[in-house]
Amino acid sequence: MKKAIMYGGGNIGRGFIGALFSQSGYAVTFIDVAEPVVNALNKDHHYPVRVLSGEGYTDMVVGPVDAINGNNTDAVAQAIAEVDILATAVGVNVLKYIVPNLVAGIRRRFSTNDSPLNIIICENLMDANKVLEKMIKEQLTREEQILFDERIGLVEASIGRMVPIQTPEMQDGDPLRVCVESYGFLPVDKAAFKGKIPDIKNMMPREPFSYYLKRKLYIHNLGHAICAYLGGFAGLDYIYEAIDDAEVLLIVQNAMLESVLALSKSYQTDSESLIKHMQDLLHRFTNTALKDTCQRVGGDPKRKLSPEDRLIGAAKLCLTEEVPPVFVSVGIAAAVVRYIKENNLEQTAHQAKAVLSEVSELTADNPLLPFVLPLYEMLADGRSMTEIRRCAEKMRADTLVGIS
Repeated sequence: MKKAIMYGGGNIGRGFIGALFSQSGYAVTFIDVAEPVVNALNKDHHYPVRVLSGEGYTDMVVGPVDAINGNNTDAVAQAIAEVDILATAVGVNVLKYIVPNLVAGIRRRFSTNDSPLNIIICENLMDANKVLEKMIKEQLTREEQILFDERIGLVEASIGRMVPIQTPEMQDGDPLRVCVESYGFLPVDKAAFKGKIPDIKNMMPREPFSYYLKRKLYIHNLGHAICAYLGGFAGLDYIYEAIDDAEVLLIVQNAMLESVLALSKSYQTDSESLIKHMQDLLHRFTNTALKDTCQRVGGDPKRKLSPEDRLIGAAKLCLTEEVPPVFVSVGIAAAVVRYIKENNLEQTAHQAKAVLSEVSELTADNPLLPFVLPLYEMLADGRSMTEIRRCAEKMRADTLVGIS
């Protein structure tokens, strides 16, 4: 039986990628440092996944599976040396900590196995393949680096499935159960594979892959984040509650549309398919059964405000393509409000400028600031969502007049 390693036994690892591997005929080995998860997987050799929709749910069982504790470097290295396919879903901030194990496994593989190994990188990180390659190669000899280039494929993936924090209610008596939405497609970088591309259920090899990564980041992640920040601002707990608010919906929809137009112009693609994708996402945000929270989706605002991430990156692309990013700027302003609040700082325009300078790397003359700062001040002053939306509409109208 073919073997797959899923490095990361969390929600995406079990609820998405590991399940796809299993459904494609692989025996799946999870690597994780959470002992309860490792022990439970090794005891049961299967786990349940529950697919939630507004109409109810369907259950499936994933197996055969086993697990290795990530602290057992020798066992991890041996598994990597023998495996047919590997994926990571450990989180951006954890990726560096698994590199020594990856290096040990790749090194052992070079001495015992000359077949290529493709590593599907399922992390919310632009240029994840370059980041991981740099970290791995720093620990390889020059000869090993040459073999690495020949045999190891670092394949970026776009993770579109939404998997919320698993509550006791969702676990329904089984701590291994993962509840997910029905969307289950996995776009990957076609050009990055070494050797034959494996046949994995719902995996969609695509190129140029930068388009699909930006589509995910600048439409899906952007819309989700803005929904979370505005929902939190309005005192709402859940994403489905936020998107059900007419004013939040209008702002989120317009922000996503700005990104749609910019991406369409940048990649010279028909905007119709992107608009359909946007409409599908807006519908998926309404899934009440997921119970995804504004707190979780809006978490780590510092990363989400970084220069190339979903908010600033999308806004910069809009400016490049002469699409006024006024509704994206509402999301940026709301993220700044949350960042300042979480860091116990004073909500002032001066502080907002400092955050945008230090975190987002926007210079004092950046053309985004005239959009973001007035909207930030409105949010900080507690103005209504209707007033903020109308202000953004006026900004857009005035900007379009200026462009014409």
